[in-house]
Amino acid sequence: MSRHNKGRSGAAAIYGFAGAWVIMSFLLPMYRLWGLLSCFVVCCLAAWLTGRLGRKKTAPAPEQAPEAEAQKPAAEEGKKSYGPEVDGILQEGGRALSEMGRLYSSIKDPQVRGKINEIMRITDKITQDAIADPSDIPQIKKFMNYYLPTTIKLLNAYDRMSSQGIQGENLDKSMKNINEMLDAAIAAYKKRLDSLFANQALDIETDIEVMNTMLAREGLSGGKDFEI
Repeated sequence: MSRHNKGRSGAAAIYGFAGAWVIMSFLLPMYRLWGLLSCFVVCCLAAWLTGRLGRKKTAPAPEQAPEAEAQKPAAEEGKKSYGPEVDGILQEGGRALSEMGRLYSSIKDPQVRGKINEIMRITDKITQDAIADPSDIPQIKKFMNYYLPTTIKLLNAYDRMSSQGIQGENLDKSMKNINEMLDAAIAAYKKRLDSLFANQALDIETDIEVMNTMLAREGLSGGKDFEI
């Protein structure tokens, strides 16, 4: 029991004893020995009872198991959901970027590391486009279901071969082919990212045409339209 609780229960016992003494002094002949002893016994009993009641009232509530929500990691508490399809793409993209980050740390060739870094940068932009334009999800899924895992598979093969520490015709040829493939992959990734902005480009052109029409109708264009 804490010192605070002990003090509370002790004060309650004193008040109980004093209260009982006042009451019993009216009921018993305090000038007689038996009356005085009876009053003392009753007062002690009252002090004991009030002390126990004081301890019960001030006893701390039993610790409760934390809510399930409180047990979630902080990273998940602040996580925003964009819907099942977009969330799935973001999770898959996160796993892919994590694996490529591991490969970047493992592979020592600076040229290959630079290409991995560029692939990661473009991959992140493609993944985030699912939030900006959910209509691009089919294209993004195709990219993530084939192009991305195939690239990671080849990078893992390069990592295993480069870690052998030996040179050989087959090893050198395979590693060279993978290195060249990375250039083709970067070009393809950039084209895929550009294609994802086709819908947005069309929307921008439409908005500009509408703006030019409204300005001309109101005589505010000054003879010069916005360029598309």
